Amino acid sequence: MSTSIQKDNWVKIGIKDNGSGIDDAVKTKVFDPFFTTKPVGTGTGLGLSVSYQIVVDKHHGRLECISTVGEETEFAIEIPIANSRS
Repeated sequence: MSTSIQKDNWVKIGIKDNGSGIDDAVKTKVFDPFFTTKPVGTGTGLGLSVSYQIVVDKHHGRLECISTVGEETEFAIEIPIANSRS
């Protein structure tokens, strides 16, 4: 896991695993509601869809899946930093 401040007042959160990667056919669907690679009855496929809604729709950010088969996978979250003034 990593965090950093990006230019133009954005924060980036990177969450990376040490797995074997995600192929392109699956990667294009990971944020779709009810998509899962788990067997029937063991997952709803809502986790990444809800995450996408929170990051992109509610916070006007970006959520990206960066992965290559045979390498690790990273989910990169970028959210604008809000200026709060009283």
